[in-house]
Amino acid sequence: MAALALVLSPLGGVHPVHIRGHSMEPALADGDLRWALRTWISHPPRRGEIWVVAGPRGTSVKRVLGLPGDAVTWQGPDLWINGRRQEEPWVVHPERSGEGQQVCGTGYLVLGDNRPESQDGRNWGALPKGALLGRIL
Repeated sequence: MAALALVLSPLGGVHPVHIRGHSMEPALADGDLRWALRTWISHPPRRGEIWVVAGPRGTSVKRVLGLPGDAVTWQGPDLWINGRRQEEPWVVHPERSGEGQQVCGTGYLVLGDNRPESQDGRNWGALPKGALLGRIL
């Protein structure tokens, strides 16, 4: 993976990403350095992948959970997509309260793994495909 990053980096296809904040803990910690594969090289976003996104509060790193056409509902610690409860092994700090729903339309719903510390699609809604800037390798 590192060799691929070194080969592609001069072409602009892979770029370093500094993780800021605690919204993706424990998968990504504040201060971590990761590589991202730019959107034009990567496959379309898939559920469960971590992407660099341009959200309303700037650039951040979040996990893609809702895909175009999905209806996403959350109730406390539980997340439902199209009526099916999701297993989320990466969520160690679930949200204990709150509920809501988003219909993704043509966009993608992204959430932080550390839900109590994350400003994400629960607040912003679904993001257009152009707001997904690169997939974390």
